[in-house]
Amino acid sequence: MRSRRKLRFRLIVTFALFGFGLSALFAFAALNIRARVEEQLINSSLQDEVDHLNAQVLANPGAPVAFEIVKAQTASDRFLYKVPLSWQKLGTGVHDLFEPGPDGKTHHYKVAVRRKDGINNFLQFDVSRDELGKQQLLISVIGAVFIFGLLSLGLGVWLSSRVLRPVTDLARRIREFRRAGKAEPLALHFADDEVGELAVALDDYAARLTLIVERDREFNSDVSHELRTPLAVIASTTELLQGSPDLTDKLSERLKRIERASRQATELIEALLLLSRAERRGPTRGETTDVAKVASDVIESQRPQMGGKPIEIDLLVADPVTVNAPASVLSVALTNLIGNAIKYTMQGKVTVRVGDNRIDVSDTGPGIHPDDAEKLFQRGIRGEGAGGSGAGLGLAIVKRLCHLYSWDVSLRPREDVTGVVATVRFS
Repeated sequence: MRSRRKLRFRLIVTFALFGFGLSALFAFAALNIRARVEEQLINSSLQDEVDHLNAQVLANPGAPVAFEIVKAQTASDRFLYKVPLSWQKLGTGVHDLFEPGPDGKTHHYKVAVRRKDGINNFLQFDVSRDELGKQQLLISVIGAVFIFGLLSLGLGVWLSSRVLRPVTDLARRIREFRRAGKAEPLALHFADDEVGELAVALDDYAARLTLIVERDREFNSDVSHELRTPLAVIASTTELLQGSPDLTDKLSERLKRIERASRQATELIEALLLLSRAERRGPTRGETTDVAKVASDVIESQRPQMGGKPIEIDLLVADPVTVNAPASVLSVALTNLIGNAIKYTMQGKVTVRVGDNRIDVSDTGPGIHPDDAEKLFQRGIRGEGAGGSGAGLGLAIVKRLCHLYSWDVSLRPREDVTGVVATVRFS
C-alpha cells in the first residue's frame, strides 16, 4: 500500500535533505582538497629542504645544521649504519613511516631522503603534530553541516507555507461552497499563476457541473409532471372499471394487477424524485412508516410474479418496526428485494421476517458466492439465473435509498440451505 504524504511535508523533507546533502558534499570536498594540498605542500617543502641540506653539507662538510620542526641527519655511505635502520634502504624522495615517538605512541612521519656524491641526507617531519588541527577542522565542518541542514529545514518550512498558501486558500474556498450551497468564482481571488490556472479550470468545471445539475433538475420536474398525469388516469379508470356490475372475476383480477402496477410505478417515480432531491439537500424525514404493513402490501403486489411456480411466501412479524421515512421509499426498496427473491426462486419458499429493527428476505434460490454479494449492488451487475430481463439497476437503487436514510443493506448466502438472505437494518 502506497504511503500518502502531504505536499508540504514532502517539500520540507526535500529542502532539508537537499541542504544537508549539499553541505555534506562541500564538507567532504573541502576536507579532501585540504588533505591533498597539505600532502603536496609537505612533500614539496621536505624535498626542497633535504636538497638544500645536501648542498650545504657538500659545500661545508663540517658546518652544523639546525632545524626547528624537523629532525635532520647526514651520513656518508661508510657511516650509513648510524642512521635508523628503517631509513637505510629508503631511496631519494619523500616516504611515509609509522614509528613509535618519544611518548611511546605510534606517530606518522614523513622522511625526505637525498642521496648524492656519497652523502646521504635525511629530514624527518612529524605529521601527527597536525592531527589535533585536523580533528578540530573535522568537528567544525560537521557542525557547519548540521547548522546548514537546520537552516535548510527552516527555509523549507517557511517556503512551503508561502508556496502552498494559495493552494490552502483554494481548498478552503471550495469547502465553503458546500456550506453556502452554491459555487462562487475562484479565479478572481488568485494571481495569474499555476494556482490561478487551477482556479480557472475549477470555475469552468463548476459552471459545467451546475448546468448539468440544472438540466437534471428540470428533467426530474418534467418527468414528475408528465408521468403522474397518465398514471393518475390509469388509476382512476381502473377504479371505475372495478365498480362495473358486469365485471367477471378474471377481468377483476387483471384490473387489480393493473392497479398494483400503477401504484408501484407511482411509488417508484416518487422515490426516484425524492432521491434526486435528497442527494442534493438531504433526506426528507417526519413521516413514520410501518415496515410490516409495507412488506405485506409488497408481497401481495409481487404474487403475480410467481407465474405458477411452486413457491410459498410467508411474512413473519416478531415485533413492530417503524422507520422515519416515506412509505414510497421503503416500498421501492422492498419491492426490489422481495421481487428478486421470487424471480430467482424456482421452487421452495420466500420468507420475510420483520423484527429487531430490521427486515430479512430469504429465499431458496440458487444462492450467490460471498465475494459477489457486494458487487450486485453496482449499476449494471445482474445475478446469474435471473430468468428474465433487467438492466441490473434495482439493487443499485436500493443501495442509494438505504445510504440516503443511513440504513444498512446487505446480501449473504444462506447457511442452512441453498439461497440468499437480503437484510435491511434500520438506523
